[in-house]
Amino acid sequence: MREAIGGTWLTQLIIVFMLIFVAFLALSLNYTKAFKIKNELLTIIEKREGFTDGDDGSIAIINNYLRANNYHAQKGCSVDSYGVTDLNSTSIELVTNSSKKYYYCVKKIAAPASNNDAKAYYKISTFFYFNLPVLGDIFTFEVNGSTGDINNPQDRLES
Repeated sequence: MREAIGGTWLTQLIIVFMLIFVAFLALSLNYTKAFKIKNELLTIIEKREGFTDGDDGSIAIINNYLRANNYHAQKGCSVDSYGVTDLNSTSIELVTNSSKKYYYCVKKIAAPASNNDAKAYYKISTFFYFNLPVLGDIFTFEVNGSTGDINNPQDRLES
């Protein structure tokens, strides 16, 4: 009887360590995907010289990229930033309610200007879920990044 109890305890210990390993693996894979998406979004904004709208603007390109990469994470954004609630649209809205869910958030920040140039940079936030195969989505985390300074950005966002 003693060996049966010891074997059960050892099996439970192995299962716990396996769950910890799977949770760490799931967390690192999801974080890597969100980090890659964040970097690509920053690159698109820098190439388009701002957060532009229209069919060939950065908003449409970003939304197409997110749809193509099966991106579904949503979370609330900080007030006075801009967020996207629909990846099939080319519109972006000012965040007035931090409890509303957005796919990503963008905030334009005026950079110190020299030689009368209007400079700005953009902070962007993407999200990822920490989910386990059996338990599902447990937490939603945020990955932040910012672009370099952009001279005379070609958008209508307020800084």
